[in-house]
Amino acid sequence: MSGAQSGLPFALPGALLVAGPTASGKSALALDLAERFDGVVINADSMQLYAELRVLTARPTAAEERRVPHRLYGVRPAAAAASVAWWRGEALAAMGAARAAGRLPILCGGTGLFFHSLTQGLSAIPAVPDAARAEARGLLAAEGPETLHARLAAADPETAARLRPGDSQRVARAWEVWRGTGRGLAAWQREGASTGPVPWRLAAILLDPPRDGLRAAIAARFAAMLRQGAIEEVRGLLAQGLDPALPAMRAHGVPELAAHLAGRMTLAAAAERAILNTGQYTKRQRTWFRHHALAAPPDMHMIHARYAEGAQFQESGREEIFAFVDSRR
Repeated sequence: MSGAQSGLPFALPGALLVAGPTASGKSALALDLAERFDGVVINADSMQLYAELRVLTARPTAAEERRVPHRLYGVRPAAAAASVAWWRGEALAAMGAARAAGRLPILCGGTGLFFHSLTQGLSAIPAVPDAARAEARGLLAAEGPETLHARLAAADPETAARLRPGDSQRVARAWEVWRGTGRGLAAWQREGASTGPVPWRLAAILLDPPRDGLRAAIAARFAAMLRQGAIEEVRGLLAQGLDPALPAMRAHGVPELAAHLAGRMTLAAAAERAILNTGQYTKRQRTWFRHHALAAPPDMHMIHARYAEGAQFQESGREEIFAFVDSRR
């Protein structure tokens, strides 16, 4: 899309994707880019959608949201699970609104499936009946993800082979698809997309920071979360009596701090476990982005973040990224 077509004074990508693992500095970078290029930051993180999880998901602060427009942050109650299809529709609407206002849409997050839904489309999986979804959640709560994964392996071995036994959300999703449609998730995905790539010119920045720096950033971030009220946030979430299988109840830090509040774990042990689990998740994020790099837009740009105090980029790294976006004019 050219600048003339979009209403911008010069050509920029139709939309810019800022992706990478948790605590890699995506939000700070997206904020800088939005200020530099008159952008709107659109959330592409599945947990930052939930209103009750501002602290534990490190959502942009109110002050940051006043600096540039932010969209799709805290827009869903924790009781209402958001699907990839729902997010895609909302993201496209937000992208269109940004362009109509003469601004650059900047999609920022670490949920690979969200980005994949834009660049590759969505598979043609029909709606799953409520009974199948309830059965999946019931089995997950009663038996745990590993046992449900074993059930899935017997019924749909192709899909089960693609999933970690401990990944409760994806195991439950696979079970409900098999029970609700009579076919496995892998079989549906093999048929290809029912919606193709979005009709946008996309450019992307994938952050891939040094492993040691990322581990330090995760630990520093969780310590800051505790100071900012993470325990109170989890206490409020638990007070709603929500289904423990809901995505918001599985957000990093929620199960661990819930165990602490129940007296089953010291705060130090809960923090250590949460930091460890988050670190393991970032490994999976990095692997996902690397394996799907070829499916990303041709303008995919890789940069190694250099950490300083507050997990910000050194000026040289920031200017390199700015130059990349500027070169898309």
